[in-house]
Amino acid sequence: MTKAACEFDIIVYGSTGYTGRLVAEYLAQHYAGRDDGPKWAMAGRSQAKLEEVRDLIGAPKDTPLVVADASDPASLTAMCNRTRVVLTTVGPYQLYGNELVEACARTGTDYADLCGEPAWMRQMIDAHEEAAKASGAHICFSSGFDSIPFDLGVLMLQKEAVKRFGKPAPRVKGRVRKMQGTFSGGTAASLKATMKAAAKNPKLIGLLQDPFALTPGFSGPSQPMGLIPEYDAKLESWAAPFIMATINTKNVHRTNFLRGHPYGEDFRYDEMMLTGLGEMGKQAASAVASMLKAPFGDGGPKPGEGPSKEERENGFYDVLFVGEMPDGQTINFGVKGKYDPGYGSTSRMLSETGIALLSCDAPGGIGTPGSFLGETLVDRLQEHADLSFALEN
Repeated sequence: MTKAACEFDIIVYGSTGYTGRLVAEYLAQHYAGRDDGPKWAMAGRSQAKLEEVRDLIGAPKDTPLVVADASDPASLTAMCNRTRVVLTTVGPYQLYGNELVEACARTGTDYADLCGEPAWMRQMIDAHEEAAKASGAHICFSSGFDSIPFDLGVLMLQKEAVKRFGKPAPRVKGRVRKMQGTFSGGTAASLKATMKAAAKNPKLIGLLQDPFALTPGFSGPSQPMGLIPEYDAKLESWAAPFIMATINTKNVHRTNFLRGHPYGEDFRYDEMMLTGLGEMGKQAASAVASMLKAPFGDGGPKPGEGPSKEERENGFYDVLFVGEMPDGQTINFGVKGKYDPGYGSTSRMLSETGIALLSCDAPGGIGTPGSFLGETLVDRLQEHADLSFALEN
């Protein structure tokens, strides 16, 4: 069977989990019954739980349900053989994702996830990239808030820099101006699993610290790390470390690497969160830096828990990208999104990434939303997912 003749276009694996349910709900509300919509199905470990969630989210009664389990590789292969794209929210991926990546790479099935676990991502690149290239599978990590707004924000800023200056900006700052949202239990579990893995295998610490961990064979210039609070005179604000920077910066560099370095081989990039002016801004930046040393501790939400519907709908984010040219000129580009960034917006981003992959004609491999889809995904997100990408000066 060719992938064009598959039973489904998209299977949402993990539909009974917190974020997977949101992805399935988005597809049900926006695409169910549409002639131009994807043929999609819900997948998870339990038929009964799938039926319960299908009814809970208001999906049509005839929504197909697929039973598959990370502990049963044969069930994952069978699932892959029925669909063109798998969207997976089953994490932590370093605990539950290995067999699915292997199955997708082997069967030529496109894949997108919400992974923010860079050490595991590098392990998957080393283990399965050649198989994905051979089969034509597009393995697309980090297709949610980490790292789509940042990956695509830099890509679009550089497009505008080339238009204005004739060349890309060698230095870009990503600065979160505003953000309202909360963490789910899945995010907390992924971070804790990463820390436990690093404690057992100190070699992983080097990957976590290396901005070029996802560009095997290439290391660019020394990067600004953004690990301590600083005052940015040009933006007139204090800036604090940003919790997602560790994964986002690596994905931005991987997109640049996979696209043949359109940003330049000397490209430098970092991310921080703006906290405001004066002593209050300074204190806020210091408080954020202290919190990030142990963001969850032994507490935090449990897997399957997350923000309420009201919290998701009231959330938002606003990210500024500043491109700095060697002669001192700058260019500003903004990316803004409605809804809680990690869940309300992320579920939309993952869904639209899956739909965009259906028409992706890039060579197979293990990549990023920016490297595989680029402006095609930007257009989809602006049209369907309440994101905006705009030049600001």
